[in-house]
Amino acid sequence: MTARMMGTGPSQAWQVSASEVDMTRPALPVRPLRLDAAPRNIVLDANKTALVIVDMQNDFCTAGGYMDSRGIDVTPNRAPIAPLQRLVPAARAAAIPVIWVNWGVRKDLLNIAPSVRFAHNPDGEGSDIASPIPGTRSEILALGSWGAEVVDELNAKGGDIQVTKHRFSGFWDTDLDAILRNLGVKSLLIGGVNLDQCVMTTLEDASFLGYDVVLVEDGAATTSPACCTEAALYNIKLLFGFVTRADAIVEGLGA
Repeated sequence: MTARMMGTGPSQAWQVSASEVDMTRPALPVRPLRLDAAPRNIVLDANKTALVIVDMQNDFCTAGGYMDSRGIDVTPNRAPIAPLQRLVPAARAAAIPVIWVNWGVRKDLLNIAPSVRFAHNPDGEGSDIASPIPGTRSEILALGSWGAEVVDELNAKGGDIQVTKHRFSGFWDTDLDAILRNLGVKSLLIGGVNLDQCVMTTLEDASFLGYDVVLVEDGAATTSPACCTEAALYNIKLLFGFVTRADAIVEGLGA
């Protein structure tokens, strides 16, 4: 009798027949992905790599979204769009999983701590998280809302993986870690916004969980002062991982 695969792919799955369960999980061949990076150049295994893009959603990157409604210039957060437009199709073509990690809070806020609400409505007088902003299309970071959708320019396709979060880190109380482990991923290319907030906490948690972490510098941005970017880049290169650029990845995949 033909064995049936039970798992996300041959290298992660059991092969099950009526008489036997084969748990050997034959490893995929190594696909070296060489990247110009800092503080040193690196080599990843493309078969164990995923592209994780954090919070490139309307509330942070589009006029009429949450940040725009607070008078914050979202222009810096739109800078990663063009590099990611080059990188995402290259990753898809190379069979590297593309994972979009976005805020999407429950509208009843039953899993949201006061500190998270305070961070988004510090004086308590404005629209609360998950609430509509009058005169805009935004329900602040609410699950299923326009504000929680990836910006149109990046075309998060059906074949990509979607993860919804309700804290700054993409790993806290989400299924991101389980998804990555089921895919056999060891190395993460990470981009998105805001670099010094959700991107940084996601990157740090990835490092703590044992993943190799590589920031896509031009695929990440923040509306915070320049000193925040400088501090984030300093600490990533010193403590947590490596920094590269979108075109370096595209070139490495092409090689």
